[in-house]
Amino acid sequence: MDSPRTDLSFAIATARDVPALLKLHAAVAGDLTGRYGPGPWSLPATYNEKPMLYDVSRSKFVRILIARDRRGIAATLRLQTKKPWAIDTAYFSPVERPLYLTSMAVLPKLQRRGVGRRLLQEAEGAARAWPADAIRLDAFAGAAGAGPFYAKCAYREVGRVTYRKSPLMYFELVFGRSPGV
Repeated sequence: MDSPRTDLSFAIATARDVPALLKLHAAVAGDLTGRYGPGPWSLPATYNEKPMLYDVSRSKFVRILIARDRRGIAATLRLQTKKPWAIDTAYFSPVERPLYLTSMAVLPKLQRRGVGRRLLQEAEGAARAWPADAIRLDAFAGAAGAGPFYAKCAYREVGRVTYRKSPLMYFELVFGRSPGV
């Protein structure tokens, strides 16, 4: 693994960031599709500016975090209060105020350099300040999935399911508990 990047800054995305975010997601989807073939990670044709602009305007319910380096947006993730369709809450620890992490993406050339880990640390700080009691997420199971990455970042695997023919792994980070508890 390359040394962690120290030249990152973090912020909540604004409407000005949307074009760069769309390019980032397209680059990541293209990389995954090139390595693993078409799958649910492949960018849908309907992925466009309008829904992302809507999300950046709803900070009470959604926050899109970004990591920037000197070249621009290096990584992003989305925190939201609304449960995504693919999440079954029966697998997770009961908490009053969970947040759901979706749409994490790190530029392929910057992967395995600490960018994703630093962005997850920033997400944890943002979630605690929201305030939230936990972060929940799903990841694709298998070679194209990020399950091992989340496990290394102290997220606890809480279940495996298949949603729309896609095998998923569920992870959580509950605040105030030790990892693995």
